[in-house]
Amino acid sequence: MKSAATAVSTIVALVLFRALCGDAKTVISVDDVQSIRVDLDLSNVARKVDERFLSVAIDASLIAEEKFMNLLNSPKLRTLAKALIPAFLRFGGTKQDFMKFNPRGRYFQARENSSRSVLEIETHQTRQHFSSLQLSNFGNVCKRLELPPLLENQLKQEWVLQSNTLLKEELEGKYKKTKFSEYALDLLYAFANCSGLDLIFGLNALLRTSENTWDSSNAELLLKYCESRQYVMSWELGNEPNSYEKKAGIRVDGYQLGQDFVHLHQILQESTIYNSSGLYGPDISQPRDHRKDLLTRFLETGAEAITACTWHHYYVNGRDTSLEDFLDPHVLDTLATKINEVFETVESVSPGKKIWLGETSSAYGGGAVGLSDTFVAGFMWLDKLGLAAKLGVDVVIRQVLIGSGTYHLVDDNLDPLPDYWLSLLYKRLVGTEVLKAEVLTNSGPKKAIRVYLHCTNRKSTHYRQGAVTLFALNLNKNEATISLPTHLANSTIEAFVLQSAEASEHSLYSRSVKLNGEVLMMVDDRTLPPLEGRELQPGEHIKLPGFSFAFYVLIEARAPVCK
Repeated sequence: MKSAATAVSTIVALVLFRALCGDAKTVISVDDVQSIRVDLDLSNVARKVDERFLSVAIDASLIAEEKFMNLLNSPKLRTLAKALIPAFLRFGGTKQDFMKFNPRGRYFQARENSSRSVLEIETHQTRQHFSSLQLSNFGNVCKRLELPPLLENQLKQEWVLQSNTLLKEELEGKYKKTKFSEYALDLLYAFANCSGLDLIFGLNALLRTSENTWDSSNAELLLKYCESRQYVMSWELGNEPNSYEKKAGIRVDGYQLGQDFVHLHQILQESTIYNSSGLYGPDISQPRDHRKDLLTRFLETGAEAITACTWHHYYVNGRDTSLEDFLDPHVLDTLATKINEVFETVESVSPGKKIWLGETSSAYGGGAVGLSDTFVAGFMWLDKLGLAAKLGVDVVIRQVLIGSGTYHLVDDNLDPLPDYWLSLLYKRLVGTEVLKAEVLTNSGPKKAIRVYLHCTNRKSTHYRQGAVTLFALNLNKNEATISLPTHLANSTIEAFVLQSAEASEHSLYSRSVKLNGEVLMMVDDRTLPPLEGRELQPGEHIKLPGFSFAFYVLIEARAPVCK
C-alpha cells in the first residue's frame, strides 16, 4: 500500500481528469476516488468452462429473403468471425419455427429475363460454384466465394430496409412463413467453415402432425441434403417453446417436447455423419411459473437425448428500459437468481447435465434502441460472461453477430461495435479456468465495482505459464483504485482499459470504443488492429476510470493451477 501522502499526491495529479458522463468542467475530488481492495485465490480452480464459452448467433431472420445470406460471404464479416474462434455459431431464433426447407435441385436455373440486376447475376454465379464443388475441400472454395464489393454494398443498403420490415413483424407478433433452399444452407455452412466456427442449426419444431407430435419429414429432407454434402454440424429443435401458443396458436407441453427431441435423436443416430453430433435444447425463455414446469417435464422425457440444456436470458424489455438499467448492479444481479433456478431444476431431474445460455443479450424484443448497440451495453455483456462462468454455465451464445434488431456485434455496414471489441479482448485474454475473486471493500449502497478472475488464455504465447487475468467493471462515474493482495502487489501487470470513444455527457451512447486511449477500428476489411496492453510499473495501483471496464493480466502471478 502507498503512504497517505503518496495517495493524496496521486489524486492531485488526476485533478484535471474529467468524469466521463459529467459536465466537462467537473473534476475529481479526493472524496470521488474509490479505494477498492480485492482478494484473489490462485490455488484452486472453482469452475471450468468450454473453450467455446463465448459463442455467437446469426438470427434466422437473415434467411427470410435468401439473397441476404450472401452477406455471409463478406471478407470483412469472415475476418471478424474468425477472430472469435473457437466458438459455436448458432443459427436460430424466432424465425426458425416459421421456415421450411424447400429444395430446388442441385443446379439452380438462371432467370431468362435479360434485364437481371448485378445482384441476380452474381448470386446465380455463386450458386453455380456451389453446384459444381464438393465442399469438403474449403481452401479454394472460401476464396472463390468472397462477395464482390459492388454486390456487398448493394446488399447492405437493401438490408437496412429488410431490418425495418423484420422489426415491424416482431412488434406486431405476426410471423410470415418462409422457404429456403440448398443455396442458403451452402452459404451458411461455407461461412461457418471458412471462419472456423462450429455450426449449430435450429430446426423448425412447429411443423406438427394432427396428433400434435413433431412432423420430422422436412427435417429429414434437410438432414439428407447436409449429409450428402458431408456438412459437419450440430442441431437444435425449436426456439422458445413456451411462446408457441402466443406466436402460432399451438401449445406443446414439456412431455411432448421431450418426446420430439427423442425422435430427432433417433433420426440422428441412424445417420453415418450425425450419430455423434450435438443436440441442444429446449431453448426455453427464462424458466418461471409454467415455463419452469415445461422445463422439468421436458427433462423427464428428453434429457437423455440432449447434449446440453439450453435456456435464454435477457435482463430487460428493450421497449421500456433505460440507461440506468444498464448500469444498475441490482439488475445485473438478477442473472445469478435465474442461473441458480435453472441449475436447481436441471440438477433435480438430470444431475450433471451441462447448461448453456443458448441465446442471450441485454434486452429482449430485438434489443433497446440506442443502448444495446452502444458502449453502455458492454457492462451487461462483460458482467454476464463473468457471472455465468463463475456459476457454472458452460457456454454463452451471444444474440447476435449479424441480424435484425439492435443487439448485434457488427452494424449494418459490417463494422464492429463496442461489444465486438469487448468480446475479442475476452477471447484473447481469458482462459477456461475460473478462479475466485472477491471485492473486500466497495463503498456505497450499490456495489459499483465488479471483478472476476480466470487463468489467462493458455493459447496466448505472449504470456508465461501461471498468468491470470482479472477483469473489472466500474459502474460509477468516479475513478476507482484497486489494490491487489500483498503477494501480487509487485507483479508486472498489462492493462487493457476500454472506455467510450467520446468524452461528452453522451459518452455512454457511443458506438465506438477506446482501448488505452486509442479508438479501435479495423485497419482494412481483412485486418484487425493490434490490441496492445499498457504495462503498469511494479507496485503501481490499478486505476479503473469511471464508467469503464478493463482486463488486467498479472503476468508474474505464477498460479499453480494455471500452469
